Amino acid sequence: MTVFIIRRIMQSLAVVLVMSFIVFGGVNIVGDPVEMMVSDEATQEEREKVIRSMGLDQPWYVQYGRFVAGALEGNLGKSFVYGEPALEIIIHRIPATFELALAALLLAVVIGIPLGVYAGLKPDTVASKSIMAGSILGFSLPTFWVGLMFIMVFAVILGWLPSTGRGDTVPLLGIDVSFLTLDGLAHLFLPALNLALFKISLVIRLARAGTREVVHQDYIKFARAKGLRNSRIVLVHLMKNIMIPVVTVLGLEFGGLIAFSVVTETVFAWPGMGKLIIDSIQSLDRPVIVAYLMIIVLIFVIINLVVDVLYSILDPRVRLSEIKS
Repeated sequence: MTVFIIRRIMQSLAVVLVMSFIVFGGVNIVGDPVEMMVSDEATQEEREKVIRSMGLDQPWYVQYGRFVAGALEGNLGKSFVYGEPALEIIIHRIPATFELALAALLLAVVIGIPLGVYAGLKPDTVASKSIMAGSILGFSLPTFWVGLMFIMVFAVILGWLPSTGRGDTVPLLGIDVSFLTLDGLAHLFLPALNLALFKISLVIRLARAGTREVVHQDYIKFARAKGLRNSRIVLVHLMKNIMIPVVTVLGLEFGGLIAFSVVTETVFAWPGMGKLIIDSIQSLDRPVIVAYLMIIVLIFVIINLVVDVLYSILDPRVRLSEIKS
């Protein structure tokens, strides 16, 4: 296991280094932030002074070297717009985005796995066919439209839930969270459900496909022949074996929930990283954009590492094949 983890960590570090080069180079060839920060009436000398103050007069490889050196010290640059360290600005927004992503992931697991297993165990029933038909809607409907419909129905017409904002928060281990208050939960439910719809549909189909494959295996038939309760067969033998692909996909999809929550955060005015990156792109705030993308890359790498470790625990054959190679 130690060799397996060390090898994965080395691969992850190489990925982070390559992605830092791609992200920094890609962002720095798009647009000119000076145009956004100086007035049209500014003189050429004033423009050059701003360019020098931002370090944009240096060659790109010098800028990249300074960026890497600063990143190793935890400094990803200072925001052109806010005048504060970009990393601090993003860290301030991370708890809201993580809370939203975790709530969406929880909804996907709690709703998707039971429905998928049921649809796999009883595929010919009307309920199972309805579940699979409903899962198509989760894939098909655009997130922004569903979010607007949620606001229209539950906030405007029925008045049951708030439409925007994060609600009341309380500190937990020094981090402000909203799920520990009733008002915060009310604000969290709609955006979390909107973000989770696609993942619920995905989990339903994964769980159903896994159930249909596993239910005909010999060990399931043997367990039934021994007279084990159906609940024990499902919860112990079936669930353990269908969770391998589910854990892998959900782990990678969790990174997607964090990175691609931009639309949901914008529709529901959720104060997370997604809303920040939209504002930063509009103002060409390069340090914030680069810092955001690097944090997303790091999150994906860490999640992928954790998924690999969990996968090797659930399926020892993966660990053994890595050691042999």
